Amino acid sequence: MKRLSSIIDSGAETVREALGKPANAKVGLVLGSGLGFMADRLEKSVKIPYQKIPGFLASTVIGHEGNLVFGELSGVEVVAMQGRFHCYEGYDPADIVTPLYLLKRIGVEGLIITNASGGINTDYQAGDLVVIRDIINFSFHNPLIGENDDAIGPRFPDMSTVLDVDWYDRVKNRLKEKNKELKTGTYVFALGPMYETPAEIRAFRYLGADLVGMSTVPELIACRHCGIRPFGISCVTNMAAGVLMQKLSHQEVMDTANRVKDTFASLVKVVVESYA
Repeated sequence: MKRLSSIIDSGAETVREALGKPANAKVGLVLGSGLGFMADRLEKSVKIPYQKIPGFLASTVIGHEGNLVFGELSGVEVVAMQGRFHCYEGYDPADIVTPLYLLKRIGVEGLIITNASGGINTDYQAGDLVVIRDIINFSFHNPLIGENDDAIGPRFPDMSTVLDVDWYDRVKNRLKEKNKELKTGTYVFALGPMYETPAEIRAFRYLGADLVGMSTVPELIACRHCGIRPFGISCVTNMAAGVLMQKLSHQEVMDTANRVKDTFASLVKVVVESYA
């Protein structure tokens, strides 16, 4: 654990040196597959490649550029992870969430965690944006396995909710003023990298899952561990296996994310503006 704290300290110092001043972002963003464009929309931005920051891994998946980007969104200072890491890339879950502990160290209090997902709930369709209200960890991978650092978080963090309810209520009320509604759902974490089988999707539906994907749950666990307020947003980029009789591909994921990027950007702005 001393090694983890040392890595976090070193990474935080690297960020401070790159910015030329202490970081001042209270809100962070983790941008999923095909959603990295959001970092390019930040104003007054400073981009730091992951490879220059201790504790950050290499993003190897198309659609995950691999930069930590500081800037402003709707006049609010934010920091965005332009690309994330996945267990299927061969990374340990504990290493995947080290950047989140670094974000906490430099002052981030609330984190918007986004992903591309497959829709299990047949009320959804490709292009829908869904707030993650609960999770099922079907990967059986956990970033908290091993020795705990009490300075970072408790040995047994509470997972009663993976959505900051106060934050969500403010977002919901803002959207209501615009005659817009938010869908919410339960997200199941599958290890990947292969897409799920129709039988697995039927099982997940039976368990109560609305969405399926290969990320996000480690980050949500880490948020609850270290005290960051989480807000998960899932972009339904395709319907899950067996829902529609068609093959799945990563290109479809990227194409759908690109098609709804303006809608996604509008929602993220509302979530950022609603943080308090």
